[in-house]
Amino acid sequence: MPIIPDIKDWTWVLQRPCPECGFDASAATPATAPGIVESMLPRWRAALRRPDVAERPDENTWSVLEYACHVRDVFSLFDHRLDLMLTEQDARFDDWDQDVTAVEKDYANADPAEVSAQLTAEGEQIAASFARVPEDQWGRRGTRSNGSEFTVLTLSQYFLHDVVHHLHDVDG
Repeated sequence: MPIIPDIKDWTWVLQRPCPECGFDASAATPATAPGIVESMLPRWRAALRRPDVAERPDENTWSVLEYACHVRDVFSLFDHRLDLMLTEQDARFDDWDQDVTAVEKDYANADPAEVSAQLTAEGEQIAASFARVPEDQWGRRGTRSNGSEFTVLTLSQYFLHDVVHHLHDVDG
């Protein structure tokens, strides 16, 4: 059975801590993003070595493998969005349908070893990208096609919640 699409607007995590994973976005910045991302990579690699990595815990929840594919793609997507925000005035970016991507890229049948290597490379890339952002650029703006507005600061916070939350999902 296919996963029920997540259509929630998760931007609320910029106003208050997430009650599920405990992440408090107000404590995160582009400067803290590299350390947070890098600290998660070994845990993702370990999760991708689990014998049940491709098994869904129930019909409505992604497997560890599917979550890892999603996080790999989140790393890549947000690296692109960050670049747009730093190079274009009032950058605009399309919404991203994670559920369509999961089907199109066949997350459920991906090779865990390949995903581990890709997730690590993409994680290192986004960490390096955030590490290069000077504080005087944190106010640069970008807008999703659905109207959600971000600064580089809030983009880093929103991004970090996503990847921290999904590690919580697979560790839980």
